[in-house]
Amino acid sequence: MKTRKLGKSDLEVSAIGLGCMGMSYHRGPAPDRNAMIALIRKAVELGVTLFDTAEVYGPFINEELVDEALAPFRQEVAVATKFGFNYENGKSTGLNSKPERICQVADESLKRLKRDSIDLFYQHRLDPNVPIEEVAGTVKELIRQGKVKHFGLCEVGAESIRSAQAVQPLTAVQSEYSLMWREPETEILPTLEALGIGFVPYSPLGRGFLTGALNEHTIFEGSNDNRAGLPRFTPEAMKANQVLVDLLNEFGQRKRATTSQIALAWVLAQKPWIVPIPGTTRLARLEENLKSADLEFTAKELRDLDLAVSKIKLQGDRYPADQQKQVAK
Repeated sequence: MKTRKLGKSDLEVSAIGLGCMGMSYHRGPAPDRNAMIALIRKAVELGVTLFDTAEVYGPFINEELVDEALAPFRQEVAVATKFGFNYENGKSTGLNSKPERICQVADESLKRLKRDSIDLFYQHRLDPNVPIEEVAGTVKELIRQGKVKHFGLCEVGAESIRSAQAVQPLTAVQSEYSLMWREPETEILPTLEALGIGFVPYSPLGRGFLTGALNEHTIFEGSNDNRAGLPRFTPEAMKANQVLVDLLNEFGQRKRATTSQIALAWVLAQKPWIVPIPGTTRLARLEENLKSADLEFTAKELRDLDLAVSKIKLQGDRYPADQQKQVAK
């Protein structure tokens, strides 16, 4: 597996990481735990060295799963986790990035992950009640104490990135990014490049749509699969957006690659400091995704793909209107 550095930091990881959320949370019924432990260990065997989790996934059980799976490899891999929520009776009750809460989460995550320090500690979502400078200052102190190695932010705008960076240098920003959601190209990627910060895209396969496995007849199982409530995943939108999957399939046939591999290779081709973290619960998908790291485009192929994609107008918003208003600054 090829490796990449996240921005100007010394955190060098596999070119493709593994998002572990769906292994215990968020995408319908939870998969078999032992099977997921085996999958994570197989990922290590295949060269993956960045694993993404969060206290809110479950809550808590995903960190415990990741710990058990990676126990034999603690010195060989990096684990990213996140803070930013309150909990009551095992359920999230809202945002909380107050300094004392950040410190509490760091201690609790370290216990669950059984690690001496957290490799990459993200603020999961901006807390409007806590200045980002205060958040950055708290993580800076955790880094000084040796509890955290690297600081990151999730789903933030350029203004917040600059404000946090001025207090504690960021190693990475994590946001959704794929051929279905290219908004980060407007301000986020130029800001990260200027400041020397890495980018970790989640849902680089369009929440599964770009795999070609979903269509207008797909029924999302389980009350916790949020795709059922997203405008882009209505039957009408998926039917209209199939044209993008067809295009990727066409390019894939030329390159002897799958639609997923073309989509991931496109993300990797955008910048050398981008490390996507596709999630999966299936070994075949894991192996398929990781092969994308070896798939390269010529300059002409990349131009042709971008031109073809630019002619497609995708249907359906990323989130419902009430959630769209929560725009990060």
